[in-house]
Amino acid sequence: MVVPDVPSPMNSTGYAGSHVGSREGRGLPAYGPVDAVLGYVLFYVLVDRATPTVVDVTTGALPSISPSTVGLGLALFLWFVLVVTAIDQVRRQLAAFGVGSDADVRRAERVRPTPTRTQAALYLGLLVVGGVVAALTFEPALETAVSLIEIVAALDVGAFDLVAFVVITIFFVSYKAATWSADRLLVGGVRALLAA
Repeated sequence: MVVPDVPSPMNSTGYAGSHVGSREGRGLPAYGPVDAVLGYVLFYVLVDRATPTVVDVTTGALPSISPSTVGLGLALFLWFVLVVTAIDQVRRQLAAFGVGSDADVRRAERVRPTPTRTQAALYLGLLVVGGVVAALTFEPALETAVSLIEIVAALDVGAFDLVAFVVITIFFVSYKAATWSADRLLVGGVRALLAA
């Protein structure tokens, strides 16, 4: 005897019942927009700071290319990254509403709708510590990032500074931790308000 395929009462998160359209089952809005905006702002600042160095290195290696062409290329690259980031955030928000590929929707359903008090306290601590460390290492990290462009262009391994590399690594890790935590706190707060 063949048993027909009957849908299970358990959803992909392991909880009984359908959550389609319910506030409890879907996290609205999806996590990520605050982290994405702050990440793009850092990327913009880094490209802006590195543009003169990139122009000098490129025009020095390829004199036939004008500085304005290099600047235009960097500006187009900034716009490209902005568009890709925006599309990714729209895709995440649609998945939170149940629109999109099955994998995206299932991924959105697995995320806890609102942070617990313990999680919120951890996010706040991570935001403060990460923010302070990122603020203290911001200028040295940007200087190191720009100098790395010159080192790579000149293929001068001897000019590589291990301490500066450690500082830039600490900056990026702490900045990411702070922006991720800010995203969890702010979006989680909006979710809690919408669920109330």
